[in-house]
Amino acid sequence: MLRRDFFKLAGAATGATFLLLNSSQAYARGIPASAFPNQPRGLYYCGPPTGTIFTSLSDLFKVGPGPSSSHTIAPLRISANFREMLEELPPETLAQGRSIRAHLFGSLSQTGKGHRTDRAVLAGLLGNKPESCDTKLMDELEDTTRKYTTLIQGKRFELSGETIVWDKAEHDFPYANTLVMRLIGAHEKVLIEREYYSSGGGFFSWKGEAVQERGKPLYPYGSMTEFKKLAAQSGKKLHEIILANEKAVTGCDEKEILAHLDLVLKTMEEGVTQGLQEEGLLPGPFEFYRKAKKIYQSSREAGGSDQFMLQVSSYALAVSEGNAAGRLAVTAPTLGSAGTMPALVYVMKHHLKLSADDMRKGLMAAALVGFLCKNNASIAGAEVGCQGEIGVASSMAAAMITYATGGDLDVTEIAATIALEHHLGMSCDPVGGFVLIPCIERNAFGAIKAYTAHLLAKNEVAAWHWEDLDRVIAAMLETGKALPAPFKEMGTGGLGVMMIDEEEQ
Repeated sequence: MLRRDFFKLAGAATGATFLLLNSSQAYARGIPASAFPNQPRGLYYCGPPTGTIFTSLSDLFKVGPGPSSSHTIAPLRISANFREMLEELPPETLAQGRSIRAHLFGSLSQTGKGHRTDRAVLAGLLGNKPESCDTKLMDELEDTTRKYTTLIQGKRFELSGETIVWDKAEHDFPYANTLVMRLIGAHEKVLIEREYYSSGGGFFSWKGEAVQERGKPLYPYGSMTEFKKLAAQSGKKLHEIILANEKAVTGCDEKEILAHLDLVLKTMEEGVTQGLQEEGLLPGPFEFYRKAKKIYQSSREAGGSDQFMLQVSSYALAVSEGNAAGRLAVTAPTLGSAGTMPALVYVMKHHLKLSADDMRKGLMAAALVGFLCKNNASIAGAEVGCQGEIGVASSMAAAMITYATGGDLDVTEIAATIALEHHLGMSCDPVGGFVLIPCIERNAFGAIKAYTAHLLAKNEVAAWHWEDLDRVIAAMLETGKALPAPFKEMGTGGLGVMMIDEEEQ
């Protein structure tokens, strides 16, 4: 890392130290290295990242079947994309095809069965899209012996469990989660192949993909530091910048954008409402009972702060349990963390009685945090561990409720920073590869931490807060890179291997 010099800002009453960035002349708070003279030299923060974020609200907040955005929604989108490519092939090329094969690599292979990855691939090849996929079909696809027929350009293809190849967990592809889709001809000849990458949050790309032409943001930024500079210079509020950029990048009008935000909020609220009514076992290889309803019922008998803590927890559990059962949920930023933000959405609507407009503004503040984390680090457990999923979700939720309740940009950033900071180092170690343990309860803790971060940020002196969001995101990326592979969604470390050997009991 490059060494940077720190300078005192004249007139800073608090004595705070700031980092002066020569590239943009923007200022970011930072703890001075001179305060720790015995620390190794040359390990300082390099400054906020440069570049421009083009990610849209509809990119970040996607609706689809659970339990995982990287292992369920993305594979479904990938196989649907491959089907579309086949539909555009010359008829004479497609006519040579005998079968379709999907090779799963990395944690897609290691933990894909628990995440319904095979079902998602088949659903996409059958012509389904995440936002409209029938969750009953996903349940039916559990039967790997059943064969399905689909027509592509009038040509009949047979799909079954044999379509899926659980390939190598360790590989040399550039992304941890890789899916190679193939059209197979006579004598197992590969006629068409596309190498796809699932990068978390339901996002995907493929090798050789042409850069998508999108509009340019009206207010370009690549960091929170730059965003705050733009806000100060333009006099625009956070939600005004996000909305203006969304229009410019996607070409959608305000009515379409707000309609999508309303769909996101509606899906989140319905996930809580439905989950609080459900009981019984969740799908998995061991008995795992839903508990959101029981926790919510217990909250009615509790008093004081215990009641609210139990209620918030039950809201997060309700959505997470529904996600684990394969119901529709929102990537916020992933499906593994799908319960954290909805818990506070429910609080905002049913406890705080916020208006629809305030809730949309809060959602745009959450999106800003999600954009920064995705583009400057990662939101994939396979890349940086659970800090990139629950940690980012908690950070987004803290920003959402803080901004929706009147917090300014500085206070909103502080809330997001606190929430993310206190998830750093969290590994991703699902037991058996199922989004059950520790995933479901982690959503409840993510929601509680988000609310706590919101309270701390709104009740402290903003000028006294040392950390900023850009540096904590950078720390998350560095920490994630240092995590061993077994602790990044592979289910081969930590809680993922703390099972009992019954033969030795």
